[in-house]
Amino acid sequence: MAQANVPFDKRLKRIVRRHDRMARGVVRTVNADGLIVARPRVYTPRFPLKGLLLLVAIGFLFKGFLFSYLGSGAYADRVTSLQQGTVMEQAGAWIMQPDPATTFIADAMKTMMP
Repeated sequence: MAQANVPFDKRLKRIVRRHDRMARGVVRTVNADGLIVARPRVYTPRFPLKGLLLLVAIGFLFKGFLFSYLGSGAYADRVTSLQQGTVMEQAGAWIMQPDPATTFIADAMKTMMP
């Protein structure tokens, strides 16, 4: 008798799971035979990940441009002068430290720019 309920319990779990997913919204479609089928809306994150990645890429490009324009010595002098400043300037110095991505971008910009 207990084994007879196993398929029912699996089906019930699947229905409950689908119903919980439909709490975020549904998309209704009409099949070729005219039956209206409601499916759960696909989850799309609300956090703008593309915008954040674009901002980070622009930041690296800016650092690379400054590194290639000023040169490694002047850039290092400016970063060390930021390290002696306030807490915000020290945070900026930590962000503006030359890293491998910055030097790679600076080398690439030197070949493109006169």
